[in-house]
Amino acid sequence: MTTTTLAVLVPLLPFLGAATGLLLGRTAPGFVRPLAVMPTLASLVLAAIVAVRQGGDEAVNAATELTPTGSVPIELALHIDGFAALVAVLVGLVASCVQIYSTGYLRDDPRYPSYAALVSLFTSAMLLVVYSGDLMVLLVGWEVMGICSYFLVGHYWETPEARAASITAFLVTKLGDVPFLIGLFALATDAGSFRITKVLDAVASGGLDHPTLIALLLLAGVAGKSAQFPLHTWLPDAMAGPTPVSALIHAATMVAAGVYFVARLLPVFEASQAAMVVLAVMAAVTMTGSALAALAQDDIKRVLAYSTIGQLGYMTGALAVGDRGAAVFHLLSHGAFKALLFLAAGVIIHAAGTNSLAAMSRMGHLRDRVPDAYWTMTVALLALAAIPPFSGFFSKESVLGAAEHVATGHTEHAPGAAGWVVLVAGLLTALLTAAYATRLWLLAFRGQGVEAPDHGRQPLTMNVVLWVLAVPSLAVGGFAYRVLPDWFDGRDLTPTLTTSVVGTGVALVGGIVTYAAWRHTTALAARVPLGAVAAHPEGDAALVEAEAIASHEPAYGDIAYAPDPADPGRLLLGPLHRHAAVGFHLDAVYSILFVRPVQAGATLVRFLDRAVVETYVRGAGATPRALGWAVRRAQTGNVQTYVSALLAGTVVLAVAAVLVATGA
Repeated sequence: MTTTTLAVLVPLLPFLGAATGLLLGRTAPGFVRPLAVMPTLASLVLAAIVAVRQGGDEAVNAATELTPTGSVPIELALHIDGFAALVAVLVGLVASCVQIYSTGYLRDDPRYPSYAALVSLFTSAMLLVVYSGDLMVLLVGWEVMGICSYFLVGHYWETPEARAASITAFLVTKLGDVPFLIGLFALATDAGSFRITKVLDAVASGGLDHPTLIALLLLAGVAGKSAQFPLHTWLPDAMAGPTPVSALIHAATMVAAGVYFVARLLPVFEASQAAMVVLAVMAAVTMTGSALAALAQDDIKRVLAYSTIGQLGYMTGALAVGDRGAAVFHLLSHGAFKALLFLAAGVIIHAAGTNSLAAMSRMGHLRDRVPDAYWTMTVALLALAAIPPFSGFFSKESVLGAAEHVATGHTEHAPGAAGWVVLVAGLLTALLTAAYATRLWLLAFRGQGVEAPDHGRQPLTMNVVLWVLAVPSLAVGGFAYRVLPDWFDGRDLTPTLTTSVVGTGVALVGGIVTYAAWRHTTALAARVPLGAVAAHPEGDAALVEAEAIASHEPAYGDIAYAPDPADPGRLLLGPLHRHAAVGFHLDAVYSILFVRPVQAGATLVRFLDRAVVETYVRGAGATPRALGWAVRRAQTGNVQTYVSALLAGTVVLAVAAVLVATGA
């Protein structure tokens, strides 16, 4: 088969698997799991073959006109360069791991067939975004992902948290998609085509008439989809969905789409220095704010969610300094260790019966219950904290090195101010990242108190997937910067000495200080007994998580909401802790600025509808009824009454006529 044919099959196979799985979900449930796993695995293999054939050389391009649309045609086009080839492999790997993991995690869930089909459709949509060479076709995959996320985040629709989270995710991402769509049309109008190659040619020849406006409109959509400030608030709430869904959204789909889009069209953004500065500021605020929020979260999945927001900030920071190689490098390494973190968290939640780190810190020997999750999550947290030689070190230091080059004037891909903003924020975030990673590890695995609950050993499929993802979390960084430089615009991805020393130093300081704070608070704290522990009789991971998401109260009572005196985050953040724990009140600000005015407007409209419009409607009906009543009362059936009325009327008319004539 040709490379083009194989590339077409990559997104097509998961789509066919989703459609077939939905059709056979009820009639032949035994085929649901194979139809969920096999097409995704086949897509991964084909994506790897396409990547090998592409080899980082000239992009693979193919196109056919989808429909005649006048001056700006829409084409079914492929554009596979080194970035696209590698990102597709990442998407296939993470999606395959999620599907395999889910066969054990949701083995007793009655809604598994629809869940598996939606995950396959989600995967297909992301692969369409990655391989698409036409912006409108890319938009189709972009929007399908939004729809899938709505249903997957709301999988536990019985709980109000899941229902609210799915609506929030859908509305916030759609809020960014409106200017994004306008920006796409404006870009195609200036370039004369939706084809990505033609758009980039138009940018190179100075053919964009409104580069700043277009870039800012597109950034609004990117901020929504990739959870960047100020449209990031939906992502922590999306943790109400199943843990495998969280892994898929955070590691390889949805949030990665925005970063990938900017990397694909980076020359469009580089055409406007103002847009690059805005991108840098957005990245800096996102990474530092999310890192502070992560240090204050009690829910283990919300810690990881804010962590994702911060790491996406690193990627957008690399793009803000004009280095898409460093951005995609961090996207790839982050995809591996973040998927591992979420899937390991799912195992821990199953074992602990709660999402609460405060509750886990009161459990003794939890790590002994989940040895596979303990060791693999330790690897992933070291990668997240950018400790050498783990993968996160190489990719994160590549981002910091790119920012250093721009800040010191060695490269001119972006304004120097953007370089300094990204560099300073990146170093501060490296310190905070190591701090919250250490805190998570200590509270989850070094707890003291009653014996951790025993829900039985997790299914083999769940544990095997953890070790599969641990390999790239450890090795992909060193491999990528040595072997694959040609896939990243030919730029050297080797971290600079300065940023490597400083970045690793601040990370170590963050970890050591957090450990010291934990030792101090643990020594002073009076341990509170844990009390009853949720233990589902069948030990199903999904049911345990659904109960934990619904509320900690049934399992732990008021103890789940009690502050953990051994939490080092409280000591490190001090008075800032209560603000960071609620995301610096951004949801409250949005409620004041947007939700309440809309509700007030709706109340006013309801009042006008009921008090004004309905009054006129009721009046329009009441008047004929009153006239009908009067006429009906006059119809007595007495001939003498009718003749008398006729004579009285005649007299009145005669008198009126005389008066009128006399007056004339």
